[in-house]
Amino acid sequence: MEQQRVRVGIVGPTGYAGMELVRLLAQHPYMDITYLAGSGAHTGPIGDALPHLRRLSKLPPVSAFSADACAESCDLAFVALPSGESGAIAVELVQRGVRAIDLSGDLRLPGDVYRTWYQREPVADDVLARAVYGLPELNRADVSAASLVANPGCYATAAILALRPLVDWVKSKRVGPVVIDAKSGATGAGRAAKQNLQLGELANDFYPYRVGVHQHTPEIEQGLDGVFRILLTTQLLPIPRGIFVSAYVSLDPDLAADIHARYASFYESAPFVDVLPPGHVPHIKSVAGTNDCQVSVAWNERTGILQVFSAIDNLGKGAAGQALQNANLMCGFDETTGLTETSLWT
Repeated sequence: MEQQRVRVGIVGPTGYAGMELVRLLAQHPYMDITYLAGSGAHTGPIGDALPHLRRLSKLPPVSAFSADACAESCDLAFVALPSGESGAIAVELVQRGVRAIDLSGDLRLPGDVYRTWYQREPVADDVLARAVYGLPELNRADVSAASLVANPGCYATAAILALRPLVDWVKSKRVGPVVIDAKSGATGAGRAAKQNLQLGELANDFYPYRVGVHQHTPEIEQGLDGVFRILLTTQLLPIPRGIFVSAYVSLDPDLAADIHARYASFYESAPFVDVLPPGHVPHIKSVAGTNDCQVSVAWNERTGILQVFSAIDNLGKGAAGQALQNANLMCGFDETTGLTETSLWT
């Protein structure tokens, strides 16, 4: 029996996450891109704005966004616009019968928490209650039944996947703050022109940013069931794409011997999470251009600290790849469909 095809739209196709969605969806065996729209800054063939997509000449032209036009053209839409704009559009589409995946932070947190960390007004509480947090490794069944999905943040994805296997172990214990040292490539900051992202500023430099106030902090704590208080430091790497997380957890020594086995068991049915053998560590280059997450653990007996490392592509598992994984689940496809590419490496 022939697989029914799904008509998909992308709102915000010329940002980094949006253009990655175009690249992935153009090769998907069961999805067709039927609608492309943005803020109106660019209209016409997408190849005019993004030369690497010129060969995709059969795609619909980019137009100014219209909820009615999107609803008429699409069964499912990805909304990849900035926070403060994206979530409301995703909600508007769901109200018109279109399943939607929001790649911004607008639908990930309770309203009061969002207001504090994003310094914006949230969408209505009843809308937030409908949105499913789209980390398939935790919420696969809920995502499959959802009409509205909040795609996780890039740092949050890498950090939650690094630490989630520990949650049930430490729920009954008093655990001190978990220190997360997280580094991202420059595409995590978006395509808008910023002085600190110019080559002459970023090259040969390395520094922390949003110290103590990064908006993914409460998202990580929420994704870990509130068991850990997180101290998150985010840092900018002079590379285009990739995230590397190093997390440090005080752990009961009695648990140390079983730690690798626990991680391997926890992610046994997660096709995109690769728990590396003892003694191996993740590499950003190993996950570049993929939807994969590499994780490794190392117990430091001298200090009683568990070191956990994870690496993802911030545009892959941290954004567009994970959004497509969620869309596959929502449409009843195998979650790996269209996402089996190996790493770019170089």
